[in-house]
Amino acid sequence: MKRPLGAQISHMLKDRGVDVIFGIPGVHNQEMYRGIEEAGITHVLARHEQGAGFMADGYARATGKPGVAYVITGPGLCNIMTPMGQAYTDSVPMLVMSSCLDETQGVHGQLHQMKDQRAAAETVTDWSCQANTAQAVYGLVERAFEEFELSRPRPKHIQMPIAQLEAEADPAPFPNQPGLRTKVLPPDIAPVMSLLNIARRPLFILGGGARSNLWRQILTQLGAACFTTYAGRGMAGLSYALDFGATLPRPGSAEIIASADLVVAVGTELGEVDLWRDSLGHSANLVRVDLDPKVLSDHHRAAVKLQADGESFAHTLWVAIDKVQPATGWSPEEVAEVRARWRAEVDAERPGIVPVMDALRDAMPADTMIYSDMTQFAYVAKEVWEMAYPYHWHHPTGFGTLGYGLPAGIGGAVTRKGKPTAVIAGDYGFQYTMTELGVAVELGLSLPIILWDNGKLKEIEDSMVRGQIAPNAVVARNPDFCKLAEAFGALSAAPRNLEEMQANVRAAFDAPVPTLIRVTPDII
Repeated sequence: MKRPLGAQISHMLKDRGVDVIFGIPGVHNQEMYRGIEEAGITHVLARHEQGAGFMADGYARATGKPGVAYVITGPGLCNIMTPMGQAYTDSVPMLVMSSCLDETQGVHGQLHQMKDQRAAAETVTDWSCQANTAQAVYGLVERAFEEFELSRPRPKHIQMPIAQLEAEADPAPFPNQPGLRTKVLPPDIAPVMSLLNIARRPLFILGGGARSNLWRQILTQLGAACFTTYAGRGMAGLSYALDFGATLPRPGSAEIIASADLVVAVGTELGEVDLWRDSLGHSANLVRVDLDPKVLSDHHRAAVKLQADGESFAHTLWVAIDKVQPATGWSPEEVAEVRARWRAEVDAERPGIVPVMDALRDAMPADTMIYSDMTQFAYVAKEVWEMAYPYHWHHPTGFGTLGYGLPAGIGGAVTRKGKPTAVIAGDYGFQYTMTELGVAVELGLSLPIILWDNGKLKEIEDSMVRGQIAPNAVVARNPDFCKLAEAFGALSAAPRNLEEMQANVRAAFDAPVPTLIRVTPDII
């Protein structure tokens, strides 16, 4: 039957598997909230649209499903643009739906008016479209979910005029049969197999798009060494003897890569935030496997290019390599020596963090899903904290925004009931979105929040010193974080040593509300 469009959208989203929406209602988008509960969707009320966007991002990374967020016209859309930019650079599926004004060209001075709201959102999304009819809304939603499945997952934005949201509309159509991604077939990988058959030091670089549980077996069968990007951590599992880890930014990694006689990069852009240098360093043939044609045609100039998803490629490769003799050019001793040297480099660059990180890792279950913010603690951990499982550490890598950790962790914890989830944040970045603590308390999340409090923007201070700039504007007055957490209704702890910290973390996983654990450099 006909109903206001907002109610029809709620049921359409539910039919497409949406069970949680993050957002903030306002007078401009209140019609979008009609029918949410009736459709059986849970709404999580954020404290700020930026928090809502990061929650949708965290939910998407935890589930692989699109995260959905509702925001109002103008400032609501502007506030969520940072999370959309983060989701764009990190290939996270997110659908942001907003209201918009009915007329902006002939009317001025309206509440929440922008010159071009749609165009603003398009700068940080895969696409941003205005739907002026119910059928246009339904078509765009269908298109978004289809593209989430078939192409590189990135955020989409749909805006709807207020009058259209209020208007009566026919129900949305039932979901179409989803499109099927083209699978990699044995003939497609023939050039790769030819190179693998003669390689003695094959090297794989596994990124976030390498999605498969077969990589450990593939690497073992081939006798191949591997690097992972930050997003690909855990892809080879724990303690694979030929795994160099997420250490591509180490200057010495270029030398290792140059020593390989074949390099296969799967599901990674090999961009600046992956390498922190212009050149990968390879001298042998480079094979690229990626969904995005722009990646395949970049400056690394691959000799073999395959447009495909990592899972399909891995499956076909696994079936084909049973007769390939394992290469013998790499040794576990070589890899172990290099990794030990790089670990020492990391410890020397940011002293005092590695021992704390080791103690924290030992206190957490192996299947803990971690959401980290832009903080020195995370920068260290990303290189030396070994992950047992892929997609269990999420970091704002591409856009690099502060304030990501807490709300993204909330989004992940919402869908991981009964499974351990944790947040790691720095004292400065935490203050960007610390009001979302109220959401975590309301939801009763057993969420440890490890707050690395060094009392300053230490990474920026160090960079200024290296640049021979007198450190300026790197110290801000911090609140009493423990009292702040308690004011929100959370628990808090300020451990005096590593053993106390470990006990606090273990207790936090069983607490009925989140626990903020303030850790300072003098803990060791």
